[in-house]
Amino acid sequence: MEISSIKAWAEADRPREKMINQGRHTLTDSELLAILLRSGSGSESAVELSRRILQSVQNDLTRLSRLTVNELSKFKGMGNVKSITIIAALELGRRRRLAEGTKNTKISSSTDAAELFLPDLSDLLYEEFWILLLNRANHIISKIQISKGGVTGTVVDPKLIFKAAVESTASGIILFHNHPSGNKQPSDADISLTKKLREAGNLLDIQVLDHIIIAGNSFYSFADEGRL
Repeated sequence: MEISSIKAWAEADRPREKMINQGRHTLTDSELLAILLRSGSGSESAVELSRRILQSVQNDLTRLSRLTVNELSKFKGMGNVKSITIIAALELGRRRRLAEGTKNTKISSSTDAAELFLPDLSDLLYEEFWILLLNRANHIISKIQISKGGVTGTVVDPKLIFKAAVESTASGIILFHNHPSGNKQPSDADISLTKKLREAGNLLDIQVLDHIIIAGNSFYSFADEGRL
């Protein structure tokens, strides 16, 4: 069966024309992806190639963002240039969410805090440890990365955490790290570290308000579970 190219479609069905005439919000994920790809292969259009790629990750954009250049290039019709284009576009979207997340933000719940870090940590293949520094009104002072590790853990130095807090005159800290495995339950090491940092914070009059574990699109809050 001959596969028609996008150029042969009715103008209203072509992704670029559809965006111009109807707006970007009317496009499906596969149509948006097709605009980035620009072309498919000899046997399928860019939209069909996009659908095939999205189906491989169960239409989950977070899972798509985890694919490497080599993994994307394995799809027929893809190559390094197209793969890099997709990864770059997803990274720009992540950075936009990150930039918007900290502007004049007050943290009132674990959900408020977790939503700030989901763009950072939800799709990583290795562990990172971050802190969120807050003033007395629980407004954000800054977000700081403390360490980066491997798949199973990362080393956390309490001195670096409280040095940053003291220098910023923070009144409160929220701890964050991710579990690449997707299991949001804290390990024994997570529990021990949380206790150690909470006790150190009490000595400095800097309250550890929560420790949040990001696992995919979900999270675990020590505060919500009554473990602080």
